Amino acid sequence: MNLLLVGVNHKTAPVEMREKLCSLMPEAGEAYRRLQALPGVQEVLCYRTCNRVEVVCVTEDADTAAREIKSFFAEAPELPAHILDNALYFYRDADAVQHLFRVAASLDALVVGEPQILGQVKEAYRQATQNRATGAVLNRLLHKTFSVAKRVRTETGIGDHAVSVSYSAVNLGKKIFGDLAGKTALLVGAGEMAELALEHLKRQGVARFIIANRTLERAVRLARRFQGVPVALEELEEQLAAADILISSTGSDSYLLTAGQVKAAMKRRKQRPLFLIDIAVPRDLDPAINELDNVYLYNIDDLKEVVEHNVERRKEEAVKAERLVAEETLKFMDWLATLAVFPTIISLREKAAGIVQAELKKSLGHLGPLSPEQQQALDLLTQSIANKLLHDPIMYLKNNHHRKRSRQELDLIRRIFNLDPDRVETS
Repeated sequence: MNLLLVGVNHKTAPVEMREKLCSLMPEAGEAYRRLQALPGVQEVLCYRTCNRVEVVCVTEDADTAAREIKSFFAEAPELPAHILDNALYFYRDADAVQHLFRVAASLDALVVGEPQILGQVKEAYRQATQNRATGAVLNRLLHKTFSVAKRVRTETGIGDHAVSVSYSAVNLGKKIFGDLAGKTALLVGAGEMAELALEHLKRQGVARFIIANRTLERAVRLARRFQGVPVALEELEEQLAAADILISSTGSDSYLLTAGQVKAAMKRRKQRPLFLIDIAVPRDLDPAINELDNVYLYNIDDLKEVVEHNVERRKEEAVKAERLVAEETLKFMDWLATLAVFPTIISLREKAAGIVQAELKKSLGHLGPLSPEQQQALDLLTQSIANKLLHDPIMYLKNNHHRKRSRQELDLIRRIFNLDPDRVETS
């Protein structure tokens, strides 16, 4: 029994290739129908994100399964074989387990420590179980994967330090206010930065969103998604009265707010604290705003310093996380090795039972009639002898096999007890 993981990610394949591979799996049911039909594949799980497309399977013939899954990937449209060859990676057994653990724990992510990938793997597992694509091994592996990811989150600080500009902006807001629940956020601009900031703010419990944009249509679209209020850019100064947090990320070539405008707004606000983050280049907000009382202004350079510092902190925490992953990989492989010995243990017991029954049948013809009590005593005696003879080899299989030599040891025991009489020996 082998574990095999095949895939591509942001390190080996450009986004165009990952998009083409994702097109192979437009619908989970169809993807699993095709993957389960591949020769050599017994259990299978596939997951895809913007940064990776991977298939992990249980197989008795890893070489065949690897070829078949590679052929499956090669069906992607307009994907030359030589490009795929350079992008695909193949991990087996402990390496496959460790890779999956690292993916779920966000150690193999584009941004180390970001938590989204775990939810995507959980959703992929849900779809796999719905399609009856997993069995005892993958079920155990995925549950262990989720517990490893949780352990990494709780025992290290890998996710504690913001490493994106928008996330850092929101964390700064938390430092100013302590808690963002119930606050009002004013987003100036409706691009990607604003959208990411909105997502982070929503997770922090911000109660109300106001989206101001030069093109009102884009503001309306973003406001609809986040149940916010769209306003025109000309209304910006007026909207300052209601906002607690302002994040600005437009392409304006002049200041959208001056110190005088903010000072006037602060009078209307009765000096209630105002937190402003200017992540635009060139800047949207007049730097002199920061000189006003109860006004906190940060720009992109301030946030970059935070991000760079936090990237280093995450790298330090990642070292601890890698140790946990390595430890849990060893534990899972120990369990998998014990699973692999069960068929040999069953074969040993079945052979012993067969010998016992055959010899009893021979002997009973020479002993004459026996009472039921004598028959039972003879059965117990022969079974006890067989069990005692098998006790030591069975306990050795269960407890004393070595992971690196397990296959050789199993093979030796099967040869010693002739458990595969039809085996064809090769020189």
